[in-house]
Amino acid sequence: MIRSGMNNMIFCAAVLLLFATGCAKVKYAKIDDPAYLRVFNNLNYKIGVDNKDEMLPFLTMLIDPQVDESGMPISAAIKGDFLDQRDPYAPPYPSHIGSGVSVNNPEYPGRENVLVGPVLNGYDLSSWAQIPSGKHRIMFMFRPKNTVPFFNLEAKLKRNVLIDTTITLDIKEVYTLHVLQKDYNTKRNGIYLRKENFQKLPLSDSMIYVNFYNMSAKGYWQADNEIKGGNVYGKGALGNGIKDDMNIFATLYKDAALNTLPTKLPGYSGKYLGRMVRNSDVLEVTPYYSFPLFADAKAGGIHTDMWQRFDFVAQGMDIAAIPYGQTDLNTDANWAPVLCFMAGKTGRNDQQNAVFVPNMIVNIHSGTYNPRSFATVNTIEVVNGNVYLTTIQRKYAPPVY
Repeated sequence: MIRSGMNNMIFCAAVLLLFATGCAKVKYAKIDDPAYLRVFNNLNYKIGVDNKDEMLPFLTMLIDPQVDESGMPISAAIKGDFLDQRDPYAPPYPSHIGSGVSVNNPEYPGRENVLVGPVLNGYDLSSWAQIPSGKHRIMFMFRPKNTVPFFNLEAKLKRNVLIDTTITLDIKEVYTLHVLQKDYNTKRNGIYLRKENFQKLPLSDSMIYVNFYNMSAKGYWQADNEIKGGNVYGKGALGNGIKDDMNIFATLYKDAALNTLPTKLPGYSGKYLGRMVRNSDVLEVTPYYSFPLFADAKAGGIHTDMWQRFDFVAQGMDIAAIPYGQTDLNTDANWAPVLCFMAGKTGRNDQQNAVFVPNMIVNIHSGTYNPRSFATVNTIEVVNGNVYLTTIQRKYAPPVY
């Protein structure tokens, strides 16, 4: 009886503790004069026989770290731990917080439970973390791929510095920070900090906007295809890289069943947008190109099934000379297509040399319409044979049931 009574007391105490911890509120420290920061780990290489001496691209970010006399970090004002290689798609909402069973974080803030950005000029900044403005020391550390928090690791595992530098963040400005491989041959790594301007531009609700960056390492496209893992299905022709100066062409399509030829929208077939010049150093925001949300006049103005195709074509090459349905993966870095499909449609058998990413149109239940189509602001970034799409959305009316 004494043992049973003691067990009951322990059980009750455990229940009370569960309720106490389950109902605890996370307290956020107010940040005066914040800047807004989003961080991506673009070190997308894999460890193999050819690069077995490289460190695993799994990182911890430390902002304003405190270090001991040997230079080893012992604390930090802000920590972004378990920073994994980024996902191909960064959607217009914080999709990682509260989701998944892994501690691995495909971006910062991502899964981190921190104070995030507001709706600024109509744009949802909840995928950006609030950071005190001003000058900061920032370190990126290589760390083992396990579930042990960085500062709980053995001392010898807390000394592998990838980057140690300073950044300056201006008040209420929006920044995207990228960890990059700068030189493919020397394996030199670094960062670049881009000060965004989408929230300051007079962008129309009825237009879709997109800009482009080639942030690949110097020498990537010239390297041997077998060494860099080119000609891989899913990466398409882009897996081998593209040349440093490419023209960008856009084609808009009406949706079609898989393996059937889609319909090109009149006036939007192989439309020249501009140039994409490789730059992984000091980058300024590139121009945004636009096309109408309802370029398909027959869509009706509420919902559209339009999708987008972008072709990166080397200077002097005629896009009209590229046949539809071309499946060659080895294009000598002269041409690579990117297809932005509707949700649930991730490829076509006649487009095996293309890379597939989600559509730039957000279709969601809003007001009395389910679904309703919304325009977005997008960024496509090419990094060493991979392509990444980041989508930003304006605030929209909640659904009415």
